[in-house]
Amino acid sequence: MYELSQKFKNLKPSAVREILKATGAPGMIAFAGGSPAVEAFPCDEVKKVTAEILDDDPVSALVYGVSEGYEPLRNTVKNWLKKRENIGTDNDSVIITSGGTQVMDITTRILTSQGDTVICEEPSFIGSLNCFRSHGCRLAGVPIDDDGMNVAALENAVKSNPNAKFIYTIPNFQNPGGTTLSLEKRKQIYNIALKNNLVILEDDPYGNLRVSGEKIPSIKSMDKNGIVIYAGSFSKILAPGIRVAYAVVPDKTAPSFTIGKQVSDVHTGLLNQMIVSKWFDEYDVDMHIKKIRKIYSHKLNLMCECLDKYCSGFITYVRPKGGLFIWAKLPDNVDMLDYVSRLLKRNVAVVPGTAFMIDDEKPCSYIRVNFSTPSDEDIVSGVKIMGETAKIYG
Repeated sequence: MYELSQKFKNLKPSAVREILKATGAPGMIAFAGGSPAVEAFPCDEVKKVTAEILDDDPVSALVYGVSEGYEPLRNTVKNWLKKRENIGTDNDSVIITSGGTQVMDITTRILTSQGDTVICEEPSFIGSLNCFRSHGCRLAGVPIDDDGMNVAALENAVKSNPNAKFIYTIPNFQNPGGTTLSLEKRKQIYNIALKNNLVILEDDPYGNLRVSGEKIPSIKSMDKNGIVIYAGSFSKILAPGIRVAYAVVPDKTAPSFTIGKQVSDVHTGLLNQMIVSKWFDEYDVDMHIKKIRKIYSHKLNLMCECLDKYCSGFITYVRPKGGLFIWAKLPDNVDMLDYVSRLLKRNVAVVPGTAFMIDDEKPCSYIRVNFSTPSDEDIVSGVKIMGETAKIYG
């Protein structure tokens, strides 16, 4: 009988994906997902540009493409990032990927060997944690404060793990914590990485979804030494099903990153890349982002109002300034998994906080709640059920 590799034998399926299987049940209120609001999808625009591509030049959309990505889209992304975020220098390359998680996969593939360490926030995105594990990496967790990664703990993690290869951070509206890394901490983390010969993998899928507060410069915009790989995505501002994202990679790393892309999937689907490129050409993407921010601002405010009304004294949280999630803390004496199970029986799906921890066997008193996917009615009804269920615990 054949056996799975050691790297995959101990991997567990994403708790988020497993819970999402239950969200298709009739009447289920899905606070467990991470998808953008469907009303934010520019469906008519996508239909129009797709039809134009297939009418005008279908063959170009259906053949193989170069691994680095569709050149017009690469140029568009390069110019857009420079204008909006001051990201990228003459010594950086833009490479198009099949979703943001592929940036994590390729980066880990080209920078680490079996047994190397990745330093990451704890909690952190389960998809990235499993990606790192799948390459045989050890994980060194750094706790997050209200303003992001704890720098003193990061320094200790770096000292304790001389075989660490990179630092992974989600600086804006962190998944699942909802926190935003302060400007001072961004500078400190960059200097720590520079001093210790580490790469920073800056994962920024939510940066365009800020609904309050001032924009904070990305770590990549500070990168004068070619040590930051920046991951961005169109999943949250266009549509997740298109699976088009991008990496801004230092030129010295770009050839290896391209080979990693070739090994993974040869190239991102050309039709999807052309859809994104033409969308930029024909529509005001920045105006679209302003519109969808209003949708998320409303949903976030509604979720917070309901949590304060129905779950006051039971759930506490740091109010995020954007993104898609609230990281909600239960009282220490409450069995979090029991609470999650009771909610699921009442057709409310949330994600247990253990899913985002390096050691998911350790006690955890948090749950992740998503406000972007459910309707207004479901937000009100679901949080009300959360509050009613909390009364069981006195």
